[in-house]
Amino acid sequence: MEGLASGFLWLAGAVGFDTGMMTTYGAKMIAGCGTTLLIVVLTMPIGAAIACPLAMARMSRNPVLRNLAAGYIYVFRGTPQLAQLFLIYAGLGTLFLACRPALEDLGLWKYFREGFYYVIFAFSLNTAAYQAEILRGGIESVARGQSEAGQALGLHPAQIFRKIVLPQALIVSLRPYGNELILVIKGSSVASLATVLDVMGQTRLVFSRTYDFEVYLWAAIIYLVTVEAIRRLWDAMENRMTRHLRHAPIGAKAGAMPGETAAAA
Repeated sequence: MEGLASGFLWLAGAVGFDTGMMTTYGAKMIAGCGTTLLIVVLTMPIGAAIACPLAMARMSRNPVLRNLAAGYIYVFRGTPQLAQLFLIYAGLGTLFLACRPALEDLGLWKYFREGFYYVIFAFSLNTAAYQAEILRGGIESVARGQSEAGQALGLHPAQIFRKIVLPQALIVSLRPYGNELILVIKGSSVASLATVLDVMGQTRLVFSRTYDFEVYLWAAIIYLVTVEAIRRLWDAMENRMTRHLRHAPIGAKAGAMPGETAAAA
């Protein structure tokens, strides 16, 4: 971590920035970047776990399940993430504060007093709504002939979904998932309002001590470097996982059956 901070300061000094402040507070800013990445690493898989049944409910023939899922997605996609965080952090926090003696007896109070856990909960609920729509779009993009071929082989509907439909849907959804990952990284900046010392939390702390507005420029640079690094890693992973599509026969369509391809030719 110290080597990363030293390299970052050297690069900043080479392009003309005043590195005096970052020499003192740079380690804190880098530590805040680690907290931001931890929030993202925890939020994305939890959101994905919620999004899968949510997407299934969204496509369900049961109107109750379909409308409940649509309402959840509508609310979380249509309201600001900051408002959602405050409602959960302040609202649930006040409720749990009233139950503090019981939570202390159970040894759970440490989880309900820290803003970090409220942030994870709020961000997971938010990204689940977006991931559910991404997954639903990916599933609906898979050709119906794929499921019919599975039925012809005598596969159970659950096997058809797990072994045929879902893998193809995830491949189609790689790019939207990458965009959502980047949005979660940038959206995590509001976590500082719940007393979490992420990049923006450390930035506000440093600004309160130095009153040097340049610290916000440093924060922007850290976010930019982080997002660009993750974007390149995601692009490399996507290129590797979709390399078979780039070598598909001319005229072949993603999800098309061999007979369909031959007929099209």
